[in-house]
Amino acid sequence: MNHHTLRAQLEFLRTREISPLELLDAHLAEIEARNPEVNAFTQLYADEARAAARQQTEAPAAGALAGLTLTIKDCFDIAGKPTFCGSKLRADHRASRDSAAVQRLKAAGAIIVGKTSTPEFLANYESDSHLIGRTNNPLDLSLTPGGSSGGEAAAIAAFMSAGGVGSDGGGSVRWPAHCCGIAGLKPTPGRVSAAGHYPAIANPGGMMGVAGPMARTVSDVRILFETLRGYDSDDPYSVPFAPEPVPSLAGLKIGVWPQFYQTPVQAACAQGVAQAAQLLTGLDGLQVDEFQPRGLERAPNLWSFLFTELPAPFTREYIEGRRDQTHWTGTEFLDQIANRPAPTGRQVVEVLAARDAMRASLLRQMQDTPVILHPAAGMTAFPHRTRRYDTPTKQIGLFEGTFPLVWANLLGLPSLLVPMGGAGVQLIGRPYSEELLLAIGERLEERAGL
Repeated sequence: MNHHTLRAQLEFLRTREISPLELLDAHLAEIEARNPEVNAFTQLYADEARAAARQQTEAPAAGALAGLTLTIKDCFDIAGKPTFCGSKLRADHRASRDSAAVQRLKAAGAIIVGKTSTPEFLANYESDSHLIGRTNNPLDLSLTPGGSSGGEAAAIAAFMSAGGVGSDGGGSVRWPAHCCGIAGLKPTPGRVSAAGHYPAIANPGGMMGVAGPMARTVSDVRILFETLRGYDSDDPYSVPFAPEPVPSLAGLKIGVWPQFYQTPVQAACAQGVAQAAQLLTGLDGLQVDEFQPRGLERAPNLWSFLFTELPAPFTREYIEGRRDQTHWTGTEFLDQIANRPAPTGRQVVEVLAARDAMRASLLRQMQDTPVILHPAAGMTAFPHRTRRYDTPTKQIGLFEGTFPLVWANLLGLPSLLVPMGGAGVQLIGRPYSEELLLAIGERLEERAGL
């Protein structure tokens, strides 16, 4: 039963073809069989989950996700549990209350079976730590499942979870989803509350980070999103927003941007975009044309300043005197900028002003082309700790490979990762257009027969 889609599992629960306890036990059996080699869980709540599932089996609960077995990335608080965020330095932490995402999942009747692995401080594109060691890609154990939501993607892809919640400050939902062949949504900041996430998602760089659902299909992601979305006064980016019905897709323009300017992508990534463009052409009256935004060339550098350089002094202060307890995933990028001076207030203001001007310019360009089809990344899942990747024209490094991911973070745009066989593709939209992206993604998924 746990190998069916999340949507199908909910239908089995609704019709009593399977009980919440039977479904949980199927997932726990999968965890026992697969997790020793995949290594996706930092915490497993088998006894507590069984108690909740047994209660729902005896007295069926109401709620859109009642009886469903889910996981959550180990950077979201669960009351009474540690939020490790991949670091031994947080071994003594215990959360005082549930994060907003956990509250909403529980209120909908979901049963959280465990927390999934991350790199230290969520600061890497691979998931490895001193807590549990390396997480492996269930599709090929020699490859990374990505990061920082790598454990979440791996658990879902290995059928150890029906779905769950990750976070994305530089591709951390979409990159692992792409690596593991599942779907994921990076919403507009505030559409899904990130309250109770560690580290706190807040200014000056906070518009880049979000909480977002992950599952094996776009349709499953939509189900989770409909539970998670909504206003939360504890999230500084949240606004009271009531989505309008998705308009007819007839005549809507999708712009195909096959790579980030002159930076090449691997053949599989290019083929994914070409396949998606072909499948979308004429589908429900969609218009699919080439599109290259103007003025985003510096976006990765601005993102890097806000994501890495700006918090670096605070990270160094946090680990001072405890460097021997940190992990390479938490310090790799920190060490790369070790000789740079601390950012000045003037630099911060200039970067934020440049980001705002860039965002306004792109949104004007997207008035007639509200959705962009783009590669998920410059490369597919790679062997652990590899940092150079071949493309048809030249080798690219890790930073170059993330160019297709990070500009949506910098500009606060929603992005849906749709699996396309060997490589995922992104559908990137204007702010608050998640419902539209999901509608297109579901139709693309249907057309592709996924």
